Amino acid sequence: MNALTRRQTLAVAAAFAACGRASAEVLPEGIGLEEPVAFSPEMVVERARTLASEPYAPPPRVPQPWLDLTYDQYRSIWFDTRNAFWNGTDRPARLEFFAPGLYFPTPIEIHVVSDDKKTSAPIHFALDAFDKTDKFPDLPITDTVGYSGFRIHGEIEKPGVFQEYAVFQGASYFRAVAKGQTYGLSARGLALNTGSSDGEEFPEFRAFWVETPAPGASTVFMHVLLDSPSVTGAYRFEITPGDNTVMNIEATLFPRETLEHVGIAAETSMFMFDESNRSMFDDFRPAVHDSDGLLIENGHGERIWRPLANPKTLQVSSFVDEGPKGFGLMQRPRHLANYADLEANYHQRPGLWVTPGDDWGAGAVTLVEIPTDKEIYDNIVAYWRPREAMVAGGSYRFTYRLDWCNAAPIPMDKAPVLNTRMGAKEGGGRIVTVDFADHGAIPEDLADVAIHISSNRGEISDGILQRNPETGGVRLGFSFFPQEHQAVEMRAQLLVDSKTISEVWLYRWTA
Repeated sequence: MNALTRRQTLAVAAAFAACGRASAEVLPEGIGLEEPVAFSPEMVVERARTLASEPYAPPPRVPQPWLDLTYDQYRSIWFDTRNAFWNGTDRPARLEFFAPGLYFPTPIEIHVVSDDKKTSAPIHFALDAFDKTDKFPDLPITDTVGYSGFRIHGEIEKPGVFQEYAVFQGASYFRAVAKGQTYGLSARGLALNTGSSDGEEFPEFRAFWVETPAPGASTVFMHVLLDSPSVTGAYRFEITPGDNTVMNIEATLFPRETLEHVGIAAETSMFMFDESNRSMFDDFRPAVHDSDGLLIENGHGERIWRPLANPKTLQVSSFVDEGPKGFGLMQRPRHLANYADLEANYHQRPGLWVTPGDDWGAGAVTLVEIPTDKEIYDNIVAYWRPREAMVAGGSYRFTYRLDWCNAAPIPMDKAPVLNTRMGAKEGGGRIVTVDFADHGAIPEDLADVAIHISSNRGEISDGILQRNPETGGVRLGFSFFPQEHQAVEMRAQLLVDSKTISEVWLYRWTA
């Protein structure tokens, strides 16, 4: 992973939120616009196409004194919310901006598109739009100093109260929340060579064109330019906050080089421990994670739940598919008691569900699990990897929808997995329990349920199905014996009359 982690971005953003606001009653003049120029969405696509035909030029960096800021110094400057773009207007959104420096060496362009969608104007950098303490040093302001990102505020909970619901900052990372949620996992515009021994490349969103929202509108539209040594891209976002915050995305990619390992609709999260590996950590909390499983609705109609792991070595799992219906990293335990953490509020972290648009063809939902011993590091990545390479000089278009949600927006026609627990078995082997939620597909007489359990190595016992009075659902218990094997892939599901009535539980056990 690169030095700029989503965790660092979250920490900085949280620090800004915690800082006090200026109390002056006179509204400052606000952020200004430069001279407008002609605009159309096609211009962003053509700019990306033209860039791809030219050698990569690294973006300008802010002056070195900005990069030499300490973390405490960077925390000592924050955006004055009174200067938010569209503040004091009847527009349904507000934009607030992040300072550059420290982890964010390159400024981004932020343009505002006019009401008639025919012109756009850059927002110029204004240091006096920020509040700061005396810990913040005097720094040079040159033409390479600009904002490192921005966040969008809207009336998502209560009319007249503007709350933050989306942030774009750092490489091509962005994140969002729905009603009642707090920030957790992130999305990325594009992932390249994730988990590869050749090293990962991190494309950057270099410029944004945010359309001026009409009064009363609920959706923010914007166009984004992506650039990287091996690829450029033009993105279109439609962002609608609510019970689920929904992003409809169209991405057109132009490879400079042939790309063998591309991650579309990439998600980045954190999993440290839960009941399956609790014994590895001396911690007062029963679980620590932003996401606890990968949910997949594949092109064959199977619904798969893969609990996440914190392995001792890097693991990459590929779920080969054609025409996937959806996938996402989800956070299923939704009670404070599941985590016993009064500050992190892991029970309020969003899941992120990807619904492909146009046919994505053949490829694989790919899951990368990286060892971690601290919750400040993101160690989980999931994305769609197309089977065919993207050829240099070509053009590739993907559309998809992101739902930042409490539960995936799909029919709950199969009993979902609630929890996975694992522990040593007296006399050797391991005991596994899988809890399935209460569901109408589960018959009253459990003798009518067929249990299918299999593994690729070792030995698996017959399963036992019992009612779980705590959940109202059922618990599947079985033993497995890995023998000399260091890794075992297991699969379990419940059936009635040869019809699957539960999610397919998949698990990779490692010694």
